[in-house]
Amino acid sequence: MVDSERKSVDNQDDGEDLETWGGVPSFSEDAPRTSSPQPSDDEESLVVSLRPSRFDEYVGQEHVRSNLQIACNASKRRGEPLDHVLLHGPPGLGKTSLARIISSELGVGFKGTSGPAIERPGDLAAILTSLADRDVLFIDEIHRLPRVVEEVLYPGMEDFELDIIIGQGPSARSIKIPIRPFTLVGATTRSGMLTSPLRDRFGIVHRLDFYSHEELHRIVKRSASILGVGCDDGAAAEIASRSRGTPRIANRLLKRVRDYAEECSGGSMTGPVAAKALELLEIDACGLDRTDRAFLSLIIDKFEGGPVGIETVAAALGEDRETLEDVFEPFLLQEGFLARTKRGREATERAYKHLGRVMPVGETQRPLFSKD
Repeated sequence: MVDSERKSVDNQDDGEDLETWGGVPSFSEDAPRTSSPQPSDDEESLVVSLRPSRFDEYVGQEHVRSNLQIACNASKRRGEPLDHVLLHGPPGLGKTSLARIISSELGVGFKGTSGPAIERPGDLAAILTSLADRDVLFIDEIHRLPRVVEEVLYPGMEDFELDIIIGQGPSARSIKIPIRPFTLVGATTRSGMLTSPLRDRFGIVHRLDFYSHEELHRIVKRSASILGVGCDDGAAAEIASRSRGTPRIANRLLKRVRDYAEECSGGSMTGPVAAKALELLEIDACGLDRTDRAFLSLIIDKFEGGPVGIETVAAALGEDRETLEDVFEPFLLQEGFLARTKRGREATERAYKHLGRVMPVGETQRPLFSKD
């Protein structure tokens, strides 16, 4: 009995899983290729369910949504691929959702990847040759594409063909591989790091801005109805006001408030319940978390309000400079808690008031060159 069970188990392992034990797995041409571990079915269904699937479900970014809808309708009517689209802005504002909506509105396939995942020109060639006619290819963090991969992408975007070098040395030769017309949707949080040749090849370029409280209120109510939880206007307003203008943060806070409501208040999500849950998460009324307050407190208490260099702040907080510049600073700058000058970062009067500090009133700095 034991031998038969062991034999059945051994037969089940005679596949790709067994080959990964000792080396690189081999995949057939028909097998799907994935570059990162996939989430569980429940998690994936939950993430996808909160994303809008059509333009009329998308809340906010009206100027972006209307222009993209016009472009999609026009290209679909002509039967042509949509021009390549570049979406840039802070993280969590809906760039991936817009890419999926474009694919859905055009009625074509969707494939997504990221810039760091494409390491070699062969990786890009495998992706592009697998696309069907007018499919949408979404590349997140496109500014992190290796330069050698980016050079291969140029003829693919313009002429729908790949220029591949085969061989090395004197025997090397260049061959052109035709590919089907496609639409590239690139997303980046740092548009300034894009090279000029790549940026100029996008026919549609849009920047996504932070959302207003009213728009986030609508997003929270929509997500709550999808999740099947009761959320009154007071709770939605509390969550929206502390979401830093970002739908991704709003949905995350909604789930945490839901957990608190189910465990501590009988499942009812009201304004006071949401406020208590968010206070437990150390998120204040302006949406600042512990790191934001530590950022401002460091500048005020240790460096007399600034100016101080970002490298010094990053070292003192134990955070990466890019994390501070991409995640924390945009919201602090927009809300007026922080000022970025040539000499460094400075805390504003609003930051002093929010943290309960008294802004020093001293002598103003004398000019270096006086008229006298």
